Amino acid sequence: MLYDRLALEIKKSNRTHTPFTLLFIDLDNFKEVNDSLGHDYGDSLLKEAASRIQECTRESDMVARLGGDEFTVILPEVSEELVIERIANDIIKSLAKPFYEHDEKMYISASIGVSMYSVDANDLATLLKNADQAMYSAKNAGRNQLAYFTPDLQTSLIHRIRLSHEMREALSKQQFFVEYQPIVELSSNRIYKAEGLVRWAHPFRGLLLPSEFISLAEDNGLILEIGDQVFKEAANQAKKLRDSGYSDFQITVNKSPIQFLRDDFLYKAQMEFMQKIGLSGDAIVLEITEGLLLQTQPIVAEKLAYFNSNGIELALDDFGTGYSSLSYLKKFEIEYIKIDRAFVCDLEINEANKSIVEAVIVMAHKLGIKVIAEGVETVEQKDILAGMGCDFGQGYFFARPLSSEKFEEYLRFAGELFGFCQTRGAPKV
Repeated sequence: MLYDRLALEIKKSNRTHTPFTLLFIDLDNFKEVNDSLGHDYGDSLLKEAASRIQECTRESDMVARLGGDEFTVILPEVSEELVIERIANDIIKSLAKPFYEHDEKMYISASIGVSMYSVDANDLATLLKNADQAMYSAKNAGRNQLAYFTPDLQTSLIHRIRLSHEMREALSKQQFFVEYQPIVELSSNRIYKAEGLVRWAHPFRGLLLPSEFISLAEDNGLILEIGDQVFKEAANQAKKLRDSGYSDFQITVNKSPIQFLRDDFLYKAQMEFMQKIGLSGDAIVLEITEGLLLQTQPIVAEKLAYFNSNGIELALDDFGTGYSSLSYLKKFEIEYIKIDRAFVCDLEINEANKSIVEAVIVMAHKLGIKVIAEGVETVEQKDILAGMGCDFGQGYFFARPLSSEKFEEYLRFAGELFGFCQTRGAPKV
């Protein structure tokens, strides 16, 4: 019926020279709903999603489900951006509201691609393909938004396909590696923590940062293998440092929500790996996002509890930029919150940010949680944070991310220059 209706709209558009618009809608993270709560729940959610989409459209529009979690909307005789964006944004807002089924509450979002006939395409197949590409552009931009088709998207799609193939090869050739950025205790200027950050030594493109490939790795599922490699490399580095005299050194490792939702066995294998190399759980801190804590699937809480039971601590990244809630801090055993660099970058001149940072520090300490400030770039920022009682600082003021060899040199240099902390075996900076 969708294809029949599109064919009719194309004929009408050719006859009247009036463009029309196609929306391509994909539900973000729907696979996790099926995987964690079952297909019956997923089917109910799809029905409710379809109903919500229809409520946001006009009687003259047509809503269709292509399959899986993909929907389309035909907007006849519509080419004005204001109308398109009003309808699309209404759909996005409606689908962002919680879904309820059998006392379970689930959040999803929607990525929407927009393509117009005959502005972007002159036939049915191209129109659908272009709308699909625009939808992926919305996903790559962070999901929960709309994107219009542009000719550049074709080039971008080819780039993503090629990069995805190269990523598989990179895993087999061990082109991914970890750099380490020190996390400094502000009250003493001592270092006994660092964050492990994945890098890709691409043979042709040079050094690639996570922002250039992690979202693609999440989409194609390779984030599980990459994350496992990063975890083990960081664990080996922590073991090496502890054996070298830094007895309580900790390394923070980022874990994507996708790793929590799709990893059925690697997380246990990682604990077994730590036991095999003789590394205690308190050597690793897992850095998670606030978005993960929105997930209500039991498996998320179970895995967080599993890590806690093995001595691994949790840090909540980018606190204050997402769906911050004190209930998350109380429900899950969060040991650290990381204040996003957006609140730190102008502490010297922005009184509002200064008040927010100070309030977060006081709140966290009342809850028994320590605070790490990201993006510290000046001595003034460091001094302000220390004066507020912030526990740790991280940023270019202390050091950029370093290779394992240079990081070890950095620690030795700081130790030789300033001496070692007797209780933690950690150098000052």
